[in-house]
Amino acid sequence: MKTVQISLNSIDKVKSFVNDITKFDYDFDLVSGRYVIDAKSIMGIFSLDLSKAIDLNIHAEDNLDEVMEALKPYLI
Repeated sequence: MKTVQISLNSIDKVKSFVNDITKFDYDFDLVSGRYVIDAKSIMGIFSLDLSKAIDLNIHAEDNLDEVMEALKPYLI
């Protein structure tokens, strides 16, 4: 598992983020405070405080380079 910090500070960014990560078969969790939600859930993402940085847990052992490349626009 790898954890990175991302920023999803606009509706368009949330939409494109979900579209980008649904291409992968891995599990992704967003962690904000004590809340953990499925990063592929748009409704779940909007339940978080998007004004702050959010931790993204990537549950993948291999092919992380491809995932990290897709996440570049959202990384802090």
